[in-house]
Amino acid sequence: MARLRPRIRAVPRGPVLLFLLAPLIYSAVSRLHPWAPAEKGVCLPPPTALKRPDRLVLGPAAGQGRPDRLQCQGLRALNKIGLSSEENYPGEHISFVTVFTTYNSVSAGDGKVPSDSVTVGNHSYSKTERSMAILSTFISFIRVSMPRSNVIILTDPGSKISVNQGSATLLPIEGNYSRGNLMLQRIKTYIAFLEQKLVEFDSMEGLNHFVLTDSDIALVDDLGHIFKKYPHCHLALTFRNNKGQPLNSGFVAVRGTRDGITKAVEFLKQVLEAYCLRYIKASRMLGDQLALAWVVKSHLPSAFGKFSKHEAFTGEVNGASVLFLPCAVYNWTPPEGAGQFHGIPLDVKVVHFKGSRKRLMLEAWNFYNSTSKLSDMLCIILRSGRTKYDF
Repeated sequence: MARLRPRIRAVPRGPVLLFLLAPLIYSAVSRLHPWAPAEKGVCLPPPTALKRPDRLVLGPAAGQGRPDRLQCQGLRALNKIGLSSEENYPGEHISFVTVFTTYNSVSAGDGKVPSDSVTVGNHSYSKTERSMAILSTFISFIRVSMPRSNVIILTDPGSKISVNQGSATLLPIEGNYSRGNLMLQRIKTYIAFLEQKLVEFDSMEGLNHFVLTDSDIALVDDLGHIFKKYPHCHLALTFRNNKGQPLNSGFVAVRGTRDGITKAVEFLKQVLEAYCLRYIKASRMLGDQLALAWVVKSHLPSAFGKFSKHEAFTGEVNGASVLFLPCAVYNWTPPEGAGQFHGIPLDVKVVHFKGSRKRLMLEAWNFYNSTSKLSDMLCIILRSGRTKYDF
């Protein structure tokens, strides 16, 4: 007689799979949401913010082995770069023009070092003091690379800025220089400055070209060849292979002829109009660069197909002859954080210390003062360029 076996119930697969996958799901969710505010009485500590280094962090020098890049052995450059002899063009001068203002710094209020103090080398700076140190360094690099050039600082009439009058000229221009409006005001200030130069044009001696630039740049070579090599261009812009922000507003060169200044004013007014109509919500950051790209694309869409070639070219933008210069040479920026980094081109002219790279600018100047060699100084920038510093 056959014996009946007890029936084994099939276990549903869904609950088993969920049970097995639960740890993986929890781990994935934890990575996506590392911290959430207190819920249902449960208080979790916020994540610890990564502290930016307070001194230079040196790494390997990128671009090693490439014949068109700076080669470094430690902090010594193996090939010379920058500071070609300044060419003398009779009757022609170049002025570097920047918009600069300061804001109140938070102090400790008891005579101690301000709470926002940062130390670079042997100096401790508050926010205002470090801004002034950047401005002073900007002027110093120009004095080294183009000693016969002038520096003009356009500023808020109410701003308390003191510079050595032998190093630079202060020119107050009315406007709204608040933090949230500064990029918009910068375009307005440049327009007012250039319009003033048109009024003074007949009384000016010789030809004075202008380079409108941010104050956080280091000039490491002469720029006079821009105006000599491209005599028919009214203004110059710098481009990069970046789909969202292909043009950088931190460097605009203007030919000092009446026609050149007039065309530059008309061009900047178009940028200002596009800024106000299309990108006013980005007035604190990036709006000027978005407006700049919009104006160029509206009149010269073919330019955007050339931005990946890293070669200078010219084009007409609404009647203005514009020279497009590669950022890799005329507006080179040390990369910050991860990403592609191919080193410093041997023909680099301008290094732009955007964002939190400004400590690196001060450190680079201190290093140059100790060596008097721009090429070696570029090695310290090259080996420090991937690190995020504190200001």
